[in-house]
Amino acid sequence: MLKYLARRLLASIPVLIAVTIIIFALVELAPGDVADRYINPEISYSEEALRAIRERFGLDDPAPVRYVKWATNALRGEMGRSYISGEPVTQMIGRRLGNSLLLMATALAVGVLVGVSLGVFVGLRQYSFWDMSLTTLSFIGISLPAFISGILALYLFTIHWRIFPSGGMRSVHTAPSVGDTVYHLILPAGILSLGYIATFMRYTRFSMLEVINSDYVRTATAKGLKRRTVIWRHTVPNALLPVITMIGLSVPSLVVGAVFIETIFSWPGMGTLYLDAVGSRDVPLIMGMNTVIAVVVLAANLLTDLAYGLVDPRIRYD
Repeated sequence: MLKYLARRLLASIPVLIAVTIIIFALVELAPGDVADRYINPEISYSEEALRAIRERFGLDDPAPVRYVKWATNALRGEMGRSYISGEPVTQMIGRRLGNSLLLMATALAVGVLVGVSLGVFVGLRQYSFWDMSLTTLSFIGISLPAFISGILALYLFTIHWRIFPSGGMRSVHTAPSVGDTVYHLILPAGILSLGYIATFMRYTRFSMLEVINSDYVRTATAKGLKRRTVIWRHTVPNALLPVITMIGLSVPSLVVGAVFIETIFSWPGMGTLYLDAVGSRDVPLIMGMNTVIAVVVLAANLLTDLAYGLVDPRIRYD
């Protein structure tokens, strides 16, 4: 296990470097730079003034030199300072990262638990009323974008019915508490999980139908094993393997969906911070946030691979 973890961690290093290079190159290829925010188009600036503005942000160096400087500082845990606020990037990300992880982890957990449970339920009842009804609803959940369902939920549950708060993470006039945070979390996490509930249900259903018709399941049934034993010992564990793969592949789209949900519900996470950074061409903040996102995705893929060994005892990590 330790050797496998070491190999995976070493293999993740070039991937992480490649991601940072690509992001840095994309930012450089975009027209303009952050210095444009400080230049009034109605005022004629001297060459010295323009040079001073660019030197302030380190833009006078070539792009490869600036990337090497950033990467060197990042290895020491210093991702620079925001061009706009002047705050250390690590502190800005640290204040928001926990909130985003809470939202995404809750949405993913709900999506997996509910989606897999429904997939097993309808997989055992092929072409029944429940199968047809839930399959139709899953198509709607998959095709409905998160920002559309978020806006509809915001209107229905906060304005029309007044069941949940309209945004934020805590109430303004009450002391912070776990219950208050959960109350604010229910609606955004629930909306973010809708697409994953539908996706995991569809994949689990398909996998269940494939495993049920396999030879070893028919053999177990022919030996006289109880239906409950056949389902939970032989069918469900084998049907979960492709679903685990989908869980790992869902993390990047989960990050993108969280950006929209955090914006709609004013959730103080990395989504709104990322949009502000992109809009203002705040390169250190963009690079820092993309690096953190890449680390989260790589960690999720590693955990997905390790989960195979828990579900399938035939898999060994030597």
